[in-house]
Amino acid sequence: MKELIAMLEEEMPGARRSKRRRLAGHFRKLHPAAIIVYSYLIVILVGTLLLSLPAASAGEPLELVDAFFTATSALCVTGLAVVETGAAFSVFGKAVILALIQTGGLGVMTFSVVFFFFLGRGFSARGRWIITESFMPSPIRNVASLLASIFLFTFIAEGAGALLLFLAMRNDMATGPALFAGVFHSVSAFCNAGFSFFGTSFVRFRGNVLVNATICCLIVLGGIGFPVIHELASRARAKRMRRRVALSLHSRAVLTMTAALILAGAGLVFVLEWGNELAPLAPKDKVLASLFQSITARTAGFNTLDVGSLSVATLFILVMLMFVGASPGSCGGGIKTTSLAVLVAILSSRIRGRVRTSLFRRTIPTETVSRSLAVFILAVITLTAGIVLLLMTQQPPPREYFLTYVFEAVSAFGTVGLSMGVTPALNTIGKLIIIVLMLLGRVGLLTVAYVVTSRRVAAPYQYGEEKVMIG
Repeated sequence: MKELIAMLEEEMPGARRSKRRRLAGHFRKLHPAAIIVYSYLIVILVGTLLLSLPAASAGEPLELVDAFFTATSALCVTGLAVVETGAAFSVFGKAVILALIQTGGLGVMTFSVVFFFFLGRGFSARGRWIITESFMPSPIRNVASLLASIFLFTFIAEGAGALLLFLAMRNDMATGPALFAGVFHSVSAFCNAGFSFFGTSFVRFRGNVLVNATICCLIVLGGIGFPVIHELASRARAKRMRRRVALSLHSRAVLTMTAALILAGAGLVFVLEWGNELAPLAPKDKVLASLFQSITARTAGFNTLDVGSLSVATLFILVMLMFVGASPGSCGGGIKTTSLAVLVAILSSRIRGRVRTSLFRRTIPTETVSRSLAVFILAVITLTAGIVLLLMTQQPPPREYFLTYVFEAVSAFGTVGLSMGVTPALNTIGKLIIIVLMLLGRVGLLTVAYVVTSRRVAAPYQYGEEKVMIG
C-alpha cells in the first residue's frame, strides 16, 4: 500500500504539469476577443463573491443576484443599482465597488497585461493586440510607454478631481468621509461609472459650481478616449517646440461630435425643461443643470435633476444621447461618437451622390464604414431583444411602463446608469437581462465587430448584380 501511494505521488507532479500544458495550449487557441470576455466574467464572479460577504454590507448581506448585478454594473462602469450604494454597503463593500470601477474603466486585460509585464514576461502578441485595439486607432511600437502614459494621466486626473471634490464637500460632512467621497466620486466620474454615495445622486450639489465643473470635466476627460488625450498631449509638446502637428481624423471626429452632442443636449434640456424641472431654479442653476445632464447622459449616469419627473421629450433626448455614448478607447459605452460621425458621413456622401464616404476632406476606409454599420445594426438588434424581454417578464403593465423599460435597457447597454427608478423593482429575470445588456454594452459589440470585420474570405467568384428598390 505504501509503495502504491509513493508511486502515485511521483506521478502526480507530472500529471499536473501535463494538465497545465493542456490548459495553456487551450488558452493559446482562444481568440483574443474571447479572452477579453472571459476575463470580464471572471472578475465579475470574484466581485460577486466579495460583495456577497457579510463584511461588504452595512446591514443584511446582499442576495447573490443583487451582488452579481452590482459587480457587473461596477465592472462595466454602468452605475445602475438595485440597492442604495451609500446605505447598503460598508466601507469594505464600497472599496470593492471602487476597485471594480477602476478595473473596468481602464479595462480588465489592461491590468492583466501590465501584471505579466511586471513579472518579467514582457508583452505578448495578444497583449499588444488588446492594448492597441483598446486604446489606439493604429498599431504602435512602444506599448510600455503608452500604458505608462495612460495610468499616469488617469491617476493625475482622478487625484485632482478627488482633491477638488473634497474641498467642495468638506463643509457638508466630516473630513474622513469627505475625503473618501471625493476619491470615490472622482474615480466614478472619470471612469464614467455613475455610482454615488448620495441617494439622489448630485441633486444636492446642482447649484455648486465647483462640484458641477469638476464632475463634468472628469466625465469628458474619461469619455473622449485615451487616443485623443494622447494625441492632444503630443501636439502640445510639439507646439512648445514650434513644430506644427495636424490632428488626426479620429481626434477631429471625436472632439467635433462630443462638442456638438454636449451643446445640443444641453440646449434641448434647457428648452424642454424650462417650465418643468428647471422652473423653480435660478438662471445660473438652470444652465448648470442642463449642461450637467447633457454631459452625464452620454455614459456617466449622475444626475442633478429628478430623472423620473422629466418630460417625455427630454427622456427621449436622453435615450438618444445614451445610445451614442462615449468615444473609442474611453471608459464609456454606447455605439461611440466616431460611429455616429461615420454614419452621418455616409448619409451626407450618399445625398451628394458620392460613392466613397468622406469626412473632413478625408476618405473613410470601407472597412471602417462596414464596422460602423455593423456596430449600429447589432446595437439596435440587441436593444430590441432586451426591451422586448423586459416587457415580457416584468409585472407592471407594459403600456404604462414602456418608456421606463426602454430607458432602462438603453441606459444599461450604453453603460450609463441613469434610471427612472425601476431598477430596484426588477425581478430576477429582469436583473439578469440588464446584466447581459451591461456586459454586451461594455465588451460585446466591439469584440463581435472585430471578429466579423477582420476575417476576410476571398471568394473565387462574384455573383451577378441586381438592383433592389430602396425608399
